[in-house]
Amino acid sequence: MPLQFNPVKLFAGSGTKDLAHEIAESYGKPLGSVTLSRFSDGEFQPSYDETVRGCDVFIIQSTYQPSDNLMELLLMIDAAKRASAHYITAVVPYYGLARQDRKDKPRVAIGAKLVANLLKSAGIHRIMTMDLHAAQIQGFFDIPVDHLDGSVIFVPYIKSLGLENLTIASPDMGGSYRARTFAKFFNAEVVICDKRRKRANEIESMSIIGDVAGLDVVLMDDICDTAGTLAKAAALIMEKGAKSVRAVCTHPVLSGKAYETIENSMLTELIVTDTIPLKQESPKIKVLSTAPLFAKAIANVNEHGSISDLFNV
Repeated sequence: MPLQFNPVKLFAGSGTKDLAHEIAESYGKPLGSVTLSRFSDGEFQPSYDETVRGCDVFIIQSTYQPSDNLMELLLMIDAAKRASAHYITAVVPYYGLARQDRKDKPRVAIGAKLVANLLKSAGIHRIMTMDLHAAQIQGFFDIPVDHLDGSVIFVPYIKSLGLENLTIASPDMGGSYRARTFAKFFNAEVVICDKRRKRANEIESMSIIGDVAGLDVVLMDDICDTAGTLAKAAALIMEKGAKSVRAVCTHPVLSGKAYETIENSMLTELIVTDTIPLKQESPKIKVLSTAPLFAKAIANVNEHGSISDLFNV
């Protein structure tokens, strides 16, 4: 019996409209129409302006600054479920609260698991995301998770730079696995920045494990928040005799004085994706598009194709 393909409809939350338009353009289908009504007290209500009955619905929304964006996504999922959508996929390019993935001290929440529960309870059948802070967050879901790999976007760009003595660096011990995985694409060595924190977003000390003298170093991380770690790591790497230092970070959270920190740092450039829209332009920040990758993933999900084929660089 031939496979049945339901009509596909793509919708965007208000926090990810630019990326959603690019995904829709790459997919070859216009975004569906959604109205977001707001009450004077700040409450809001999204509503679909077209039928979704019997459709495979893909709702595109990153949950950066998570409270409003996450709540809007949950309401859009609930509305699609109550409007008799056939299959609902949450496309969450940046999965907020992912740094809260375990109890690292007493009496704290596991925010990443809570968000997984909320999304599932709201009514999604599947989630599609990119470069989770910890890959094991996929296990917080009891539904299919399409975890896209940003390497397929970053590797071609890094190769195009023609760096002769490339070495990959992790800005902390926790990112060493990510750095080693990325280094395999270039058959490159890995160095690690061992940092100690006083508290969140404040570094006490940092040291380099490995030799960087005369090398072109690329720091690899999933999130750039205040940019303090990257700036400190870049300064230390250059102090140790590196030829150049760049950073690759999938999700440009860039809070506080991050833009100023980057522009005053020793980084040649910070290479990011558009999973989170930039608040301002910077000559040191290079943005790469995730839209073609997400569009292909959406097509493969709808056509019952393989997602793993998209991991080939």
